[in-house]
Amino acid sequence: MGAVNRVLFSFLILVSFLASQVHSVVPEECGSDQLGGCVNKSKALPLKVIAIAAILVTSMIGVSLPLVTRSVPALSPDRSLFVIVKAFASGIILATGFMHVLPDSFDMLSSQCLPDKPWHKFPFTGFVAMLSSIVTLMVDSVATSLYSKKNVAVIEVDVEDREMDVAVSTGGGHVHGHHHGPKDLGEASKLMRYKVVAMVLELGIIVHSVVIGLSMGASNNVCTLKPLVAALCFHQMFEGMGLGGCILQADYTFLKKTIMVFFFSVTTPFGIALGIGLSKTYRENSPSALITVGLLNASSAGLLIYMALVDLLSADFMGPKLQGSLRLQMKSYVAVLLGAGLMSLMAKWA
Repeated sequence: MGAVNRVLFSFLILVSFLASQVHSVVPEECGSDQLGGCVNKSKALPLKVIAIAAILVTSMIGVSLPLVTRSVPALSPDRSLFVIVKAFASGIILATGFMHVLPDSFDMLSSQCLPDKPWHKFPFTGFVAMLSSIVTLMVDSVATSLYSKKNVAVIEVDVEDREMDVAVSTGGGHVHGHHHGPKDLGEASKLMRYKVVAMVLELGIIVHSVVIGLSMGASNNVCTLKPLVAALCFHQMFEGMGLGGCILQADYTFLKKTIMVFFFSVTTPFGIALGIGLSKTYRENSPSALITVGLLNASSAGLLIYMALVDLLSADFMGPKLQGSLRLQMKSYVAVLLGAGLMSLMAKWA
């Protein structure tokens, strides 16, 4: 977990550095904010402050809700209602990648403010999203393998110790305690998968959240800021529910849960504050900003789409619980479509 925290911290520093390097080096129409009656810096600032508070609160509620409701029997991870709610949240995450992050990247990297070569000669968004999916697969696979090997050794030692204790207590007689081993190994392997999924998913969401916050904080368009605040609150709450469900299944310690909740909750407000601070030098239509944010969005989209389809939806729908109940499958399909549909509708405003 310490390594993950260092990666997250390094990423935030990197985004701050990249954003601080964004300057206008193109003609005025590409280097300045959009003109019109909607642009009002004095009116936009209070909206951004409200956004920081509102998004922080809704993010904390969303990601914490699955954790604090664990004591409710109907919402425990082994119950059907939890599976349905998780399917709904997975649909939210999938639509975030397809309907929000990926289109934004396409728009940015195909902007007329970028030079014709190479940006209009090659589909960089699709290429980077594809590479991001492959890299996510590699990280997912390698991390799971390392965690599994580590825990197999620990559990084998634990089983041997229990067999020795039983043998001593029975006077050295032969015991068949080893039959607990495969079950323990299977449970540990599943738990490790949950831990890896939760960490990788959080990293992808944080990338997306910082970029969204940065763009919002740098914008002074009050016409788009008002609906954007409401849309982002909805987005962060339900995306947080999806992440919170993964954190719950990973069964982290209280400290690790707190750290992950903290990072998810503060990244968008941090991005907004960073955007406010850089609003004098940051121009969302400048080539540097378009390239930096466009590439980050593409990589985030690839990660989110992979995680939603492979580690969340596919893992659950192909798992024994849903495969054993066609009725539960149907309910979960409806939940996925509802979550994806609602988040797709939000693309109209955010």
